[in-house]
Amino acid sequence: MQVAIIGDSHIPSRESAIPEPFRERIAAADHVLHTGDYDSEGALATVRELAPELTAVHGNMDPRLGLPETATVERRGVEFVLTHGTGSPEGWHDRVAETVRSKADADAVGVAGHTHRIEDTVHEGVRILNPGSVTGAVPAKGASMYVATVVDGDLDLELHEL
Repeated sequence: MQVAIIGDSHIPSRESAIPEPFRERIAAADHVLHTGDYDSEGALATVRELAPELTAVHGNMDPRLGLPETATVERRGVEFVLTHGTGSPEGWHDRVAETVRSKADADAVGVAGHTHRIEDTVHEGVRILNPGSVTGAVPAKGASMYVATVVDGDLDLELHEL
């Protein structure tokens, strides 16, 4: 199973669209995780059109889109806990790890955005992924996303950057 992991679209306030190569990867995935900050109903609608299945959360820059602050989804034996990670950059890892611990077991993978920094790290025993910004919205250095291959509880992660 292929899981596209994206976030921080910021369309239209900072960028105009998701780059075409990423649109293709999103559409080819079996499931899409989005960490929030769509920035508009139109951006959310675009991701929903592209994604075969979507799990998404609300970001601090989003209008009322009817999305939850956190979401948990299991795919092929890997449990993902999504949150935007809203707040100061200081303490971001602590906030994300605490959200994961409060929503799932210790083996769950935290997926968060907000900082626009690409990360794959373990913080206090919790693996945390941040795909950066799918559009390259400032302060990101470029557009980025992850594609995870999930098989029998194993996760193989591939970073894509433009």
